[in-house]
Amino acid sequence: MTSWQDTSAATMMNTFGPTQALLVSGEGARVRDSDGKEYLDFLGGIAVNSLGHAHPAIVKTISEQAATLIHVSNFFSSPPQLALAEKLKRISGVGETGRVFFTNSGTEANEAAFKLARKFGGEARPTILALEHAFHGRTMGALALTAKEAYRAPFAPMLGGVQHIPATIEALDAALDETVSALIIEPIQGEAGVLPLPEGYLQAARALTRERGALLIIDEIQTGIGRTGEWLGFQSEDILPDAFTLAKGLGAGFPIGALVTTGAASEIFTPGNHGTTFGGNPLATAVAGTVLDEIESGDLLINVREREAQLRGAIAGLNSPLIAGVRGRGLLLGIALTRDIATELVPEALAAGLIVNAPNAATIRIAPPLNITSADVDAFVAILDGLLAAHAA
Repeated sequence: MTSWQDTSAATMMNTFGPTQALLVSGEGARVRDSDGKEYLDFLGGIAVNSLGHAHPAIVKTISEQAATLIHVSNFFSSPPQLALAEKLKRISGVGETGRVFFTNSGTEANEAAFKLARKFGGEARPTILALEHAFHGRTMGALALTAKEAYRAPFAPMLGGVQHIPATIEALDAALDETVSALIIEPIQGEAGVLPLPEGYLQAARALTRERGALLIIDEIQTGIGRTGEWLGFQSEDILPDAFTLAKGLGAGFPIGALVTTGAASEIFTPGNHGTTFGGNPLATAVAGTVLDEIESGDLLINVREREAQLRGAIAGLNSPLIAGVRGRGLLLGIALTRDIATELVPEALAAGLIVNAPNAATIRIAPPLNITSADVDAFVAILDGLLAAHAA
């Protein structure tokens, strides 16, 4: 091992396994390691680096805000916090009743959503529905909502009251009885292999939860903030949930998350029900506000849709027998393979100067920055073509 690998093994908890490179700098969709090698980053910190690396507007905001206020506690408000809350209300369409609770991460946002559902349901409605193959985080409440047994088993018993159901309208209709307080779902199940929900599912979920008095909570942590070509994944179905959670791309690399509510759901929490030390601090909210401004002023939602079309066309044009198709939407895409070679392709891609990952053995996941260029897509497809050709031979 190299010296940095020795240091990592000796100092870092073994929760992620050996790291793949020592990255030291980046610009746009490219990063460089300690040896000077450059990589095309088509994973974006797992859908986090929505504006790529070292974006000048983010650098400027961090510098200016750090010189003013970094942290003041939630006994006080700050201008960046209030401005970001207003922006989130506007882009999501939650209206005047919309309310925002800021966190530091996606799993914390889903913990807040878990507690929201618990308080709403009380003893009369103790059940929360989640989907098979769901991933909502690794803290104990979010882990209870997560379906993957390998993540759950070492920490059993889980918090009770969560029922995982198949992602079908029929299963939802059958399970959504008077004991259910909430349904929590991802528009696209990223960790499961970039699996979209069945056609019409979100609209049916909205209708059924409203009819039966349960909350609809949508986990937009991976799909939100422009990732799918809309500000939020649920907007493609023209619905509005009672609550949704955000993180990842909201801060473009700076840690921040949020729970956003509307209507009666905004009145569930009262003082003392929930809290956070760092959530919503001026520095984090200033960065996130800049992220939203840059996406809007740069017409990046349009770019996402255009680059998706380019990617789909170019991948189909490879005519590789190893490609079964492309799942997902916008710039959260899963390249489905006909053989279980995804975990082999990831290190081979890294050696070729490309960063992707494999959520399962038959899927390559890509989640590049929202501002990638046509040339970036061409470079990605060229590397992918070479990797697949070597395995097809």
